[in-house]
Amino acid sequence: MQYRRLRNGKKVSVLGYGCMRFTKNAGRIDLPKAEREILAAIRYGVNYFDTAYIYPGSEAALGEILARNHCREKVMIATKLPYYLVKSPAMIDRFFNEELSRLQTDYIDCYLMHMLSDVKSWERMKGYGIEKWIAARKKEGSIRQIGFSFHGDTDTFIELLDAYDWDFCQIQYNYLDEHTQAGRRGLQYAAKKGIPVIIMEPLRGGRLVTQLPAQAKKAIADYPEKRSAAAWALRWLWDQPEVTVVLSGMNSMEMLRDNVRTAIHSEAGCFTEDERKLIREVRSAIRKSAKVGCTGCSYCMPCPQGVDIPTAFSCYNKMFLEKKKNSVRREYFQVTSFKKDRSDMTKCIGCGKCERHCPQHIEIRKELKNAEKALLPAPVKLIMSIANKIANH
Repeated sequence: MQYRRLRNGKKVSVLGYGCMRFTKNAGRIDLPKAEREILAAIRYGVNYFDTAYIYPGSEAALGEILARNHCREKVMIATKLPYYLVKSPAMIDRFFNEELSRLQTDYIDCYLMHMLSDVKSWERMKGYGIEKWIAARKKEGSIRQIGFSFHGDTDTFIELLDAYDWDFCQIQYNYLDEHTQAGRRGLQYAAKKGIPVIIMEPLRGGRLVTQLPAQAKKAIADYPEKRSAAAWALRWLWDQPEVTVVLSGMNSMEMLRDNVRTAIHSEAGCFTEDERKLIREVRSAIRKSAKVGCTGCSYCMPCPQGVDIPTAFSCYNKMFLEKKKNSVRREYFQVTSFKKDRSDMTKCIGCGKCERHCPQHIEIRKELKNAEKALLPAPVKLIMSIANKIANH
């Protein structure tokens, strides 16, 4: 196993275990199966386990497995405060103490503000005394490192990085999301500040494995070095020194072994130019199957009305590439609407400024209308409106 370091100097495995996707039977986590997989991961050298308050049964399952096998001290636990449910200072302690109880531990190695949306949301938490609360928990040792997870745009991510002295952060990042969400620019900005970055959705929920177009599959199959689609996506991430840990929701021994093999042989700077060319070819094949030929270059930005155009087209394309309408709509909602200043397509007034700067000559106004029809049917617009009112509360 390869290791990199957290801000406190502790060695952390480059492969982290995402505990959101434990196998379930009849709606309940298959605990014996999860136990076998977690213990195997620990034997292979994985020492970072990520869960959250809102993952049904996940914290309790992880806590029981670690306690029963007396291996709590061998691993780092990362879990998350559902800050969006916090309505008073007392609720912070309530959620945190419940998580400690579920996890059968008296400290959390890496504690995150879950899906922190923007600086205004952080300011709301500061009004509840979150900074003093964090300082007290760190002093007593019940929290070792503090961070946040994020699903928004690059500029908002950078603003959040500058809003507090974070120990680490967690972003969605993969070769398809290289220039959307926090993106490469956000990743590199965090690295310049000395903030370790944990990567989630490296395979976009498995879609960069199971839903590749035929041309992409052929490019991978024809490459002289034989690796799985998952291995190529993970290796692309570990090639970047700014990446600290890559989370994978491993729920089979086969997946675990493949990921571990890849991690062992993937160091920063491991990619050759031919391998980069392969990833470009795969990404190009995916985009050719897309609705809009947007590359995420952001030359169309900033929009005078605040519309996040690259995210709109990225989610529009994903909806048809991945055939997962609800999950893509949820992603679009998270990125554009669950924050104080909305950046969704409904704010477009059709001024056309964006089109004058698009190197792909996309008819942006027309395509935004098409994307809005697909991504934002009336029920979704209602949910977005309610969520934005909650965010502005």
